[in-house]
Amino acid sequence: MQRIGATVIGALFAGQAIAAPQCSVPRNLAPPRAEGPTDREPKRLVPIGGYTLSLIWMPERCRKGRGKGDWLSCHDARGFALHGLWPEGRGRDWPQYCAPAAILPQATLRAHYCVTPSAQLLQHQWAKHGTCMGGGMTPDRYFALSSRLFDTVRAPDMAGLSRRRGLTAAQVGQAFARANPRLRPDMIRLQLNRRGWLEEAWLCLDAAFVPRRCPIGQSGARDTQAVKIWRGGR
Repeated sequence: MQRIGATVIGALFAGQAIAAPQCSVPRNLAPPRAEGPTDREPKRLVPIGGYTLSLIWMPERCRKGRGKGDWLSCHDARGFALHGLWPEGRGRDWPQYCAPAAILPQATLRAHYCVTPSAQLLQHQWAKHGTCMGGGMTPDRYFALSSRLFDTVRAPDMAGLSRRRGLTAAQVGQAFARANPRLRPDMIRLQLNRRGWLEEAWLCLDAAFVPRRCPIGQSGARDTQAVKIWRGGR
């Protein structure tokens, strides 16, 4: 993995950081269960060609009781949370579960819980993706890098977009690009559910963590596809 410093990361995007959900770490944070490769999700060692920074749109994640389990309270979930930083392969496959992953220490979980607000999701990100980063990567270094990248992204006016009639994936990508001058719309991929509601935004990065055009064939909404954005409320 190429090393990257905070100064370089800060130069990738401009403007204020996006607003992660407000939260306080539970006093008794239950430890996650171990995760590793399976028959359906096997260990895969392939060269890294780039990265995806995946952002969860928390209002959609939390509505209709989907914030249960070890996720944070969804009462104040109004913005994006960090899903993870994923190494991508140079071809169609991507590396995953590259090495055994021990249960994350409580100190690590608590330090990053308010950015990725699920102990099990943090464990999953380290086991599946972080172990493939190379370069002597540790969980704390992996989550610190992921958080720094997350903190440099500025969200567009999601409330305004949610009220726009006829909103398309291309228009959401353009809004991200306007909020982040070093991004272009083709560097963003939106993930929608089957009813067209925004679930995640994926930012495509090259091997040096610089925004790049998303690879052809990567999953995501078509430019002309209609997008709905849930903003919460009763």
